[in-house]
Amino acid sequence: MADRIRLKVLGISYSQLQSGAYALLLCEENGPHKIPIVIGGTEAQSIAIKMEGIIPPRPLTHDLFVSFAHAFGVKLMEVFIYKFEDGIFYSELSFSDGKRTVQLDARTSDAIAIAMRTHTPIFTTAEVVSETGFIINDSDIADAADSQQDADAAPEVPGADYFAEPKLENYAVEELERTLQQLIEDENYEEAARVNEILKRKRGENNSEL
Repeated sequence: MADRIRLKVLGISYSQLQSGAYALLLCEENGPHKIPIVIGGTEAQSIAIKMEGIIPPRPLTHDLFVSFAHAFGVKLMEVFIYKFEDGIFYSELSFSDGKRTVQLDARTSDAIAIAMRTHTPIFTTAEVVSETGFIINDSDIADAADSQQDADAAPEVPGADYFAEPKLENYAVEELERTLQQLIEDENYEEAARVNEILKRKRGENNSEL
């Protein structure tokens, strides 16, 4: 299909639009549009720990699914987000065992969590991008964040409400390390991913001061 557009995962954060949900942000691989997808906490946790490179002590559901497929010689060929209707993204997974290919319907959050574990390309249509995508520059995000801190108000940049981050910057590195270890032991991987991101920034700041 000529109008198919390849996407990549840009990030994940709290959703400011729906309590208890998270925003997964996709972007065009060769274009300016970004697509926000509201997902649940369990799926956000699974995606976040993969993004942060955290290895859980026991496999999560998406890890188990991938291991099962590999054990039987089945490969995920692509994820296709083919429709957006009534606020819902519709996706399908294309699997192949070398002899035949099958398409399975899936929630978009599950499809992306699996694709990230198998390094599988993610595609959508120009129509979905046109309907759900927005264009925002990094400088706009920074300006919106500064404005929010000064005025204590929601940023006015389109789509910037998906970039809110929990503030853990006041933690010392040692405190963050202890917190991260405890969260992993408690299997709270979504929170661990957030702490790990702050910890990496903290370590980078300390190294730059040497």
